[in-house]
Amino acid sequence: MAITHPSFGTLDDDRIIIFDTTLRDGEQSPGFSMNIEEKLRMAEALADLGVDVMEAGFPIASPGDFESVQTIARRFAKDGPVVCGLSRTAPADILSAAEAIKPAARKRIHTFVSTSPLHMKVKLRLEPEQVLELVTGSVTLARQHTDDVEWSAEDGTRTEPDFLCRCVEAAIKAGATTINIPDTVGYAVPEDMIRIFTMLRERVPGADTVIFSAHNHNDLGLAVANTLAAIRAGVRQIESTINGIGERAGNASLEEVVMALRTRHDAIPVRNNITTPKILKTSKLLATITGFDVQPNKAIVGRNAFAHESGIHQDGVLKDASTYEIMTPESVGWTTNSLVLGKHSGRAAFRDKLKALGYGDIGDNQLNDAFRRFKDLADRKKVVYDEDVAALVDDEVVRGNDRVKLVGLTVATGLGVRPMATLALEVDGQRRDGTATGDGAVDATFIAIRQAFPHEVGLKLYAVQSVTGGTDAQARVTVRLEENGKLVDGQGADTDTIVASARAYVHALNKLLAKRERTAPPEFQAALSA
Repeated sequence: MAITHPSFGTLDDDRIIIFDTTLRDGEQSPGFSMNIEEKLRMAEALADLGVDVMEAGFPIASPGDFESVQTIARRFAKDGPVVCGLSRTAPADILSAAEAIKPAARKRIHTFVSTSPLHMKVKLRLEPEQVLELVTGSVTLARQHTDDVEWSAEDGTRTEPDFLCRCVEAAIKAGATTINIPDTVGYAVPEDMIRIFTMLRERVPGADTVIFSAHNHNDLGLAVANTLAAIRAGVRQIESTINGIGERAGNASLEEVVMALRTRHDAIPVRNNITTPKILKTSKLLATITGFDVQPNKAIVGRNAFAHESGIHQDGVLKDASTYEIMTPESVGWTTNSLVLGKHSGRAAFRDKLKALGYGDIGDNQLNDAFRRFKDLADRKKVVYDEDVAALVDDEVVRGNDRVKLVGLTVATGLGVRPMATLALEVDGQRRDGTATGDGAVDATFIAIRQAFPHEVGLKLYAVQSVTGGTDAQARVTVRLEENGKLVDGQGADTDTIVASARAYVHALNKLLAKRERTAPPEFQAALSA
């Protein structure tokens, strides 16, 4: 039966709304913080990918969160996806979300409250009737600011069925247009999804006038399976993140859900608006922004997703790719045509390549900086691949607004010689120099950075991998820093591993600075723990 929704009009029975929460739930992952510029770039990529609803953040959490949601709302003031702000039931939360999303052409307030016995008793310290009053009051207030209101039952999959039905009925009567039942702690199995959503659709008055939504966490590795089960039980909106990022073990992975629906259309005959060949570049952009690589064996976007080592598999793929590949690499954005540019390539060819790789909207200054680095790389490498271009452009484009920049580095090392690093940083436009020795070239470089820009952090991870093959390959370095319990990952790429290491450290340092600026006020932290 078709449903009429304030943001989407009349929806066909087979239409699935893709709700992306990479910028909210995903960003709550330890180490995954983004600054405003990074959030905006990611938001534009998500819109280009085709997501229907973009949960831009939690406006009341901090001034930085409010500003980033408002900035994204302004970006989509004329058209684009629905821009959504999250709020608890407190009036201040709802009013903050309403103000932040106000500039958007299409906007949604997403309000939630815990409904499970455990959460109501331990977290909220409220009786069920009090929670019901919060449901009605919060949705009613939200509807005064937008026609598109989503209500969520936090820990919904562990909520008593009768009480869950009462809460959903109250939310619908108050004006909610989307009802979300999250598996907040990743406890459910697919059978639970079918049971819960079937029950709600059959028992709750008005259930046929709203869209039901599923938001599944991956603590048991079942987030995608649970999401697919929910769709089969009548859910019309799925909530997910790029690369499956999110709190703890993460959320349902957008790319996995979408490609499962596309590949198994025979089993689940529904459709969505995602442009699947843009999946890979969106995944890579997020990895660059967060400084957190996708694991090699990750479905769809992992570098081994379409690799075949077994002789039997290789033989089959050579004869007919469909013997071992249930989807084509090109359908999600992989390409085998990665041999691209050389040192004689000009600016026009470089710009065309950037457009092909999804960087068509960069400014002239950023293009010039990236082209300079490309020419330098082409002088050092025999062959420049797509992956090389993407790695160096990400350094210049995605991180173009960093407060701390690496502008010079010289390292002296050798057998029997104590390594020494001399470097120059640009901090808020001012040059700072540092010179230090260390147990190795990388250690000396990191100490020199701390000398040029004094700070106290813990180095929790240092990892190196090759961007492409060959001895002249660029190294991609990942550095994880910790400060007062806050974790951030930074990445850097260069044919010189020490330079790549310095870039990665500086990238992580910039993310720490952004976290300092966006630290939630004490009253918000107290409210979250209440």
